[in-house]
Amino acid sequence: MQSWALVTGATSGIGESFTRLLAANNYNIILVARDLERMAERAQALQSKFGVKTQILQADLATEMGCQLVEDFLSRNEIDVLINNAGFGINKSFTVSNLDIEQEMLNVLVRTPMRLTHCVLPSMKVRDKGIIINVSSVAGWIAGGTYSASKSYLTVLSESLNTELAATKIRVSALCPGFTRTEFHQRGRMSMQALPAFMWLDADKLVAKSWSDALAGKAVSVPGWQYRVLTLILHVVPRPLVRKVGMNVRIKQRR
Repeated sequence: MQSWALVTGATSGIGESFTRLLAANNYNIILVARDLERMAERAQALQSKFGVKTQILQADLATEMGCQLVEDFLSRNEIDVLINNAGFGINKSFTVSNLDIEQEMLNVLVRTPMRLTHCVLPSMKVRDKGIIINVSSVAGWIAGGTYSASKSYLTVLSESLNTELAATKIRVSALCPGFTRTEFHQRGRMSMQALPAFMWLDADKLVAKSWSDALAGKAVSVPGWQYRVLTLILHVVPRPLVRKVGMNVRIKQRR
């Protein structure tokens, strides 16, 4: 029986890297994104290079209709791997940002992965088989508005499910990367000029680390030595200091 993997935000960055890694591991790929043309190009490239089958689902996961479309697909089909990767950020403080944009971010980063995970788990439990990777962020451990709060939710949910399903063959893991060379920051109009070069991560390398950690049953994957050190520091220093540092980082990104 052929194995299928569904990846949201599949046309660029971490999501695109996951499609290639999974195709290289003989998974057929369902690509979910808004840009139909880019999805078609990516699907053709995966078929040509890896000889896998592909399907594309055009969906805006910030909308109820888009989320429901993917839920309906999951309820009708057996999926062995779910990668909840779709996301975006904004460069304005919560106190001056547009509420509609804040709600869209909450929809994409929290509502959609929660609902897709809830939808796919019953089938995985029946088959006692499946892998779910929720792309979170080290930002979930700092104080950085709706984005950080959303990523914190995603990490904690993944940890909870990893523990709940420990006696099964279903693996749930949160990928918590740091700054990664993708289109993310450009789309969010964030200034990253002050970030030292050694703090940037390579998407392919962190995706490979995430996949191996998920297979090993790890609840949280933090790629990169620099971010493992940072994570350790964030967990031991006083929260007031963490909040101050997190806010300073966000202020610099908005410049």
